[in-house]
Parts: sequence; C-alpha cells; structure tokens
Amino acid sequence: MKLARSIRFDESDGNVFEQAADAGEWSISGAFAFSNWAEGDLTGKKRQAFRNGWLSVESFGRTTFVATAEIEASEIDALAMSLAAHFVSAYGAPDLETALPVAEEELRHMADLCEEHAPNTLLVVERNLTDNGVHEAFRAIKPTEASVVDVLGPMADHAIEMSKISDA
Repeated sequence: MKLARSIRFDESDGNVFEQAADAGEWSISGAFAFSNWAEGDLTGKKRQAFRNGWLSVESFGRTTFVATAEIEASEIDALAMSLAAHFVSAYGAPDLETALPVAEEELRHMADLCEEHAPNTLLVVERNLTDNGVHEAFRAIKPTEASVVDVLGPMADHAIEMSKISDA
C-alpha cells in the first residue's frame, strides 16, 4: 500500500503556510478544511494552503509537494485515529466513533491516488472554488522525469536565476 510523504526542497513552505509540515510526514489532500470557504476566505497564507497545500496527518501542517511511499497497514490505522481525533478537536466532530470512518475514507482516497504511481513520484495539487464547491486537480511527476521546471513550473526561471547568485 502507498501513501504520500511531505517533501521539503527548501524552507519556502515555512514562509507560505501558517504551519508547515515537516519533511517525511504522512500527508493527504486535506480539502475538507476548505469545504465551506468562499472567495473572501482566500487571502494570504490561507489562500496558499487552499491553492496547493497538502495536509500532514501528523502535525496538521501544510506542504507544497508530496512523494509516494510504501506504508504499512498498522501505520494507516494509527494515522486514521490521529485524523479522527483532529476532526473532533478542530472541526467539532461529535466523537471518535463518528469521525473514524470519515478519517479512514480520507486516507483511502489518498492511498488510491498514490497506488498507481511508483515510489518517489512527486504529486502536486491545485484547487479552485467552483459553484459546486472545491475542485482539485492532481499532477504526478515521475522521479526520472523531474526537473526544476516540472517541480516549480512558472517559478523555475526565477529559481534558476536565484541559484546563479553567488554567496559572496
């Protein structure tokens, strides 16, 4: 079985998200956090989290990139309990018993997304608000095909130029 781990190429997640996930944390889409949002909610760091932030199921921080990785069933069970507890404490779910099936479904959705990809495949998400709610689009970047342009997209030119600046 596969799930996704957060990836940190640099410290930018710490600058763009209210709380950044640490590298290696198990992550899911986390779109449920935006289910009742409107355009007016999309400002600052919250907008960045909405647009392309994956949710860590360990620290509940956000990350821009995740990579597929193998996971044991026992780890999934522990993550489901952690996520269910988060639903109770942060979203007002009535109790763990009620929240657990929803947490399991969130993890199953992410596992299904990861299953078709080889380990270490990078995944990115892009969200938009539509008349029907939150729309998510996912993109996969195979490890052998990844380049700075694939990973950073429009920011690639800026990153390449910044890498040429010497430390002197």
